Amino acid sequence: MKKIFLTIIFSLLCFGISAQKRLLKEADMHYEYEEYNLAIPLYESFLENEANASPTQILEVRYKLGISHLMTSQRGKALPYLAEVYAQNPKLHKNLSFYLAQSYQLQHQWDKAITYYKIAQTESEFANEIPKLLQECEFGKQYTKNPLRASIENLGDGINSTHAEYVPVLTEDEKILMFTSRRPSTTGGGKDTDQEFFEDIYIAEKTPEGWSQPQNMPRPINSNSHDACIALSPDGKTLFVYKTGSGKNKMGDIYFSEKTPTGWTDPKSIGDKINTKYREPSVSITHDAKTLYFSSDRPGGFGGLDIYKSTKNEKGEWTEPINLGANINTQYDEDSPFIHNEDVLYFSSQGHSSMGGYDIFVSNLVNGDWEKPHNLGYPINTADDDIYFVVSADNKRGYYASAKAGGLGDKDLYMVRLPELEYVKTNKPNTNIIVQTPNINIENKPNQEKKFISLLKGTITDAKTKELLSADIVLTDLADNVVEEELNSQEPLGKYQTLIRADKRYLISVEKQGYLFHSEDFVVPPQPQKDQEIIVDIALYKLQKGERINLKVFYDFDKDFLRPESVTELERLVAFLEKYPTLQVEIAGHTDAIGTDTKNQGLSERRATSVVRYLIERGINPKRLIAKGYGESKPIASNDNEEGRQLNRRTECVVVAF
Repeated sequence: MKKIFLTIIFSLLCFGISAQKRLLKEADMHYEYEEYNLAIPLYESFLENEANASPTQILEVRYKLGISHLMTSQRGKALPYLAEVYAQNPKLHKNLSFYLAQSYQLQHQWDKAITYYKIAQTESEFANEIPKLLQECEFGKQYTKNPLRASIENLGDGINSTHAEYVPVLTEDEKILMFTSRRPSTTGGGKDTDQEFFEDIYIAEKTPEGWSQPQNMPRPINSNSHDACIALSPDGKTLFVYKTGSGKNKMGDIYFSEKTPTGWTDPKSIGDKINTKYREPSVSITHDAKTLYFSSDRPGGFGGLDIYKSTKNEKGEWTEPINLGANINTQYDEDSPFIHNEDVLYFSSQGHSSMGGYDIFVSNLVNGDWEKPHNLGYPINTADDDIYFVVSADNKRGYYASAKAGGLGDKDLYMVRLPELEYVKTNKPNTNIIVQTPNINIENKPNQEKKFISLLKGTITDAKTKELLSADIVLTDLADNVVEEELNSQEPLGKYQTLIRADKRYLISVEKQGYLFHSEDFVVPPQPQKDQEIIVDIALYKLQKGERINLKVFYDFDKDFLRPESVTELERLVAFLEKYPTLQVEIAGHTDAIGTDTKNQGLSERRATSVVRYLIERGINPKRLIAKGYGESKPIASNDNEEGRQLNRRTECVVVAF
C-alpha cells in the first residue's frame, strides 16, 4: 500500500509538472505573437501554482506578465511585477529598467520614472526614446504640482463598461450621445487579432434620471467589421464614421451618413481628396459645414498623424487638404481635432508639452494663424492617453476619453466642467487665458467692507493614550480636488490652525510615522457676519494588526462607482501603501439597513472591489489587498435615523498584516 501511495503521489506530481510546462509553453507562444490578452491569464495561472517552478523561471514569468499588462489596457497592473523583478535581479533583461520607468510614469511617480529612464539610457535598446520621455516626466511634475481647478466626472457604469469606450459625439443640446466601444455586444460578435471585440457605435439619450442604456446603432451604420463614430455635424444631420478600408484604402477611411425620416443612410466615402491609402481616423466640421479638419498619416507631413483642413468650393466639393503647419503638428502623432466656434481648435498630441501618451491641447486662430497650443493640464490630462475631446456649445463642459486610474476598465468617457477655461480672444498675441479663482483677501483696507474670517483649528492626539502628537496635515478643497495648504501640529505640539474660505467643503488628512493616516471631510458655512471658528480634532491609531480607518471615499446613491472627490483620499492611500511595502490590508464595504440583505451585501462587495481596483491600477500589488463586503451586518450606529445610517454607509481600510 505504501508503494502504491507513493506511486500515486509521484504520478500526480509528474502530471502537475507536465501541465505547468504546457501552460507556460502556450503562454510564451501568445507572448511571442504579441497576443498579450491571451498570455496574461495563462501566466497568472502559472504563478498560482508555482511550487514546482524554479526561482529563475518564476522571475521570467513575472517579467513577461508585467510586460503583457503594460502592452494592454491593464497597464496599471504592470508595476508590482516589474518592480519585484527589478528588486531581485535588475539585470534580468536589458529593457527591464525602461519598462519599469514607463510603469512609474503611468502612475505619475515622476522622480522614480526619471531615475529608471536614466539607468535605461545605458542599457536599453530604447535609449533613443528616453530624452523625450524624460521631458514628459518634467512636464508631468509641473502639471501635477499645479493642478487645474476642474471637476471631472466619469459618465458612469450606464455608459462605460469594463471594455474600451471612446470618441464621444454629442448633439448641440447634449441630449444625444454617440460613442465607440469594443464590448461583447458588437454587431457580428467578431474579434480582432488583439482579441478585442470589433468596434461598434452606440447611442444613448439624456433623461431626467441620467443616460439611457446605450444601444448599438442598427445597420447600415454598424457592420461586422470595425465601425467608429468620429463626428456629428452641428445640425445633427450628418454622422461621420471611421470604417476599415477596402481596395487601395485598406488602412481605414472617413465615411458619412445622412439622417432621414426613416433612419441613417448607408455610409459613403467622403472622397479621394480626403481619403487616401493611408489612415484618416478623425474629423471635425465647422458650424457652417464649409471647412473640414481631419487627421492623416499621409506622406509630406511633419511625422506620424498630422492635422489637415479642407474647404468646400463653389461646386460643393472638398478641395486639396492643407497641413495646419508646425505650430500644430509635430514629429509625433496629432489626432482627434475638434473645431469650436470656427477659430478654437482642440486636439490631442503625443508631442508639444505632453506628459505622456496623448494629451489634450487647444489653440486659437489669430489673424489667420494658429497659435502655439496650450496644454489643458492635470487632472484633465494624465500620463496615459487622453483623447477625443469635444466641447459643449457654451464652452462650459468638455467630453473626452481617458485611461486614467479609477475607471471601469480600458478607456472610459468623462465629462469635465470648465469654469476656468475661458479662452479669450483679443488682438494681442498669446491669448490663451486661464481665469483663476482669486485667493481670499482678509486684509481690512480703507473704504472697503470688512471681510470676516473663518478659522480652522484643532488638536492631534494618540487615539488610545491621548498623547499630543506632531503630525503632517494636508487641507484639500473637495470641489476641485486641489490641495489648498500643507501644515503641521508641531508648534505648539499637537495644535494646528489656519485660515480657510467660507462656503467650501474640505478634506483634512493627517499623517504621522508609525500611525494610520486619518481624514475628515467638513463643510464651512457661507460667509459669516462675524469671525467663525471650525474645530476639527483628530485622533490617530498606531499602525498594527486589526486597526482600521474610515476612508473618505464617495459614491452616488445606490452605486458602486467612485465619485471624483474620492481621488484625493485614494491617492493618499496609495502613497501610504507605498510607504509601508509589507503592509497588507482589507478594504471593507458597509451599508445601512435600507434595502434587502442581499442587495446591501452585493453593493458593499462592489464598492470594496472598486477601491481595490483603483489601488491595483495605481500599481499596488494585488496580493496585499483583500476586498470584502459586509452589507448591513456590522453597524456602528443606529439605522433608525439618517445620521446613524450615514455613519453605517462606510468603506474601511483594515490592517491585516504588518
